[in-house]
Amino acid sequence: MIEFSLLAALLAGLLGGVHCVGMCGGIVAAFSFRADGSAPPFRLHLAYNLGRIASYTLFGALAGALGASLKLTGFMPLQTLLYVLAQVVMILLGLYLAGFNQWVLVFERAGGALWRRVKPLFQKLLPVKTLPQALLAGLAWGWLPCGLVYSVLVSAVAAGSAPSGAALMLAFGLGTLPNLLGMGMFARQIQPFMQLVWVRRAAGLTVAGFGVWGLLALAYSHFAPA
Repeated sequence: MIEFSLLAALLAGLLGGVHCVGMCGGIVAAFSFRADGSAPPFRLHLAYNLGRIASYTLFGALAGALGASLKLTGFMPLQTLLYVLAQVVMILLGLYLAGFNQWVLVFERAGGALWRRVKPLFQKLLPVKTLPQALLAGLAWGWLPCGLVYSVLVSAVAAGSAPSGAALMLAFGLGTLPNLLGMGMFARQIQPFMQLVWVRRAAGLTVAGFGVWGLLALAYSHFAPA
């Protein structure tokens, strides 16, 4: 069901823009002005985001490799448990995006210690003036503790291989690209729309629906008549 997982990850990234506005708004704002006060060109914003997505892809490969090592145990209930866990996390993530719970913040607090080590390196790259500098800043940005990223990483573990985990996180990263790239260029126009209650509810419930669908597909594969 890797195709389904890739689609779910892509849409989780796209619809997760309601979270990205609040989570990454400060960083995008830091990227949005040069030292002379002028706005950076589009290619710098693109380089920031390509660096960020590269970090996500690396995380996905590592998570998938972890999943592969767990598969080597040959313990089938464990593989099923990982899949079920990934779908449950997807449901909880959707409910968070819809504004019905705050559980994702637990993940973000857990990643805070690592970000405190990366943040000084990130700050040394500002203000960004060149494309290589923008790419490095984007790579560091990818380490920002984000419950949305961590939630999808659970699915990367369940993917069961490094290539599949990397592909899943790449799909997620590409899903986030329109929102975060657009935020860098048109922050004032986008932010009010993404904070509308009905937008948050629609986005979140759609993401949760993918988790429900995944659980139903698993149940059908186990209990459907031959």
